[in-house]
Amino acid sequence: MLLTLSTTHRPATDLGFLLHKNPARAQTVEIGAGTAHVFYPEATDERCTVALLLEVDPIALVRGSRGAEGFSLGQYVNDRPYAASSLLAVALGKAFASARRGVSKERPELPGTALPLEVHLPALSCRGGAEMARRFFEPLGWTVDARAVPLDPEFPQWGDSRYVDLRLTGTLRLADAINHLYVALPVLDDAKHYWVGTDEVDKLLRAGGGWLAGHPERELITRRYLAHRGSLARQAMARLAEVDDLDTERLDDAVPEEPVDTPVPLVLQRHGAVLAALRSAGATRVLDLGCGDGALLRALLDERQLTEIVGVDVSARALEIAARRLHLDRLPERQRDRITLRQGALTYTDARLRGYDAAVLMEVVEHLDPDRLPALERTVFADAAPGTVVVTTPNVEHNVRYENLAAGSMRHRDHRFEWTRAEFADWASGVAGRHGYAVRFVPVGSDDPEVGPPTQMAVFTRTAQEAAA
Repeated sequence: MLLTLSTTHRPATDLGFLLHKNPARAQTVEIGAGTAHVFYPEATDERCTVALLLEVDPIALVRGSRGAEGFSLGQYVNDRPYAASSLLAVALGKAFASARRGVSKERPELPGTALPLEVHLPALSCRGGAEMARRFFEPLGWTVDARAVPLDPEFPQWGDSRYVDLRLTGTLRLADAINHLYVALPVLDDAKHYWVGTDEVDKLLRAGGGWLAGHPERELITRRYLAHRGSLARQAMARLAEVDDLDTERLDDAVPEEPVDTPVPLVLQRHGAVLAALRSAGATRVLDLGCGDGALLRALLDERQLTEIVGVDVSARALEIAARRLHLDRLPERQRDRITLRQGALTYTDARLRGYDAAVLMEVVEHLDPDRLPALERTVFADAAPGTVVVTTPNVEHNVRYENLAAGSMRHRDHRFEWTRAEFADWASGVAGRHGYAVRFVPVGSDDPEVGPPTQMAVFTRTAQEAAA
């Protein structure tokens, strides 16, 4: 099985420094089921291509297998030596381990640089076909050319096989690209050649750091990567929701299992607190500012008293994902008329945001540089001036309760800051006083007696005098 990765970054041979593999010589890496060869078919300043070729030893593969695949001969006669799958993912992870971590001693500035990249997998095992490949890679910023491989070109009436010829192009960090592929290969194949245990959860979260929590297909990705083991999938989703501080949903019935007594994920508690505040305010027309890929919008649509819902985000791609996630093209007309998605920056005045009952900034303020907060304050509280504003943000004091979060780290790589309870109260009280609002504070999640809740929420309500003015 073969994978090639190319760049036209100048000089293109910088690819060798990122991969820790010299373009001038071929290298081999042994894995349990065979030998991986790393070599460069081309290496010039204009274009450089690295190839990863995996030779599978079918006897070694059978010795390490979990059992027969349907029938005895099937252990020896199958697609494993030819189609990209979890075998290639293992080779990729081992051959390019340093590149996956994003380190380069010779060129320390390179790992953080987005490069023009091209990836080619001529034979990818893909359960779900070309459409499934697009669902995985397009939200990650790739342009996808996925073409189904016919069962037999001489007999087109036989239809397509489960394999696709996949080409990806995009401008990304190399470490991100490799981690995308590392997760994608077993997920698209929907099978693994080795036993899936609890350590696979850690592998998935490491490789998916920074992108998996926000992926619209994260539930499917998690289930498939963890071989549809329901307990492991739920564990992974809960960790994504709490540590990465991004959205998650309950898994569907694809992995039925006896019900277990598990805590409600923090993100669902956050949704519940926001909705309760909106109900208490009697809001019917609501802004979701910084709506991202539409997690809260889905919950807002379920609130029948809301007659108008507007999602605003600076990212056009996030809004596209939100539209797909909400199935806007398939909603009944009455439902579709209730919701609008708009692109806009929250630090610039937008007259379209005026006149609404309430605005929500759920896990938004911490993604802004501190010197941009006054502009956000002016846009929301002075220009738009809704009757109620609901703001949620992480409580940094609670971070010590997360065992997998390194000391001093923030919950998400894009956070510019995380406030203590006193810092949040000081900011919110100042905003309220400057713009004629009263503010109250609500803990979200378990309110730890020592470090407080994981999420802190402020509910701003315009005073009667200000509303009359």
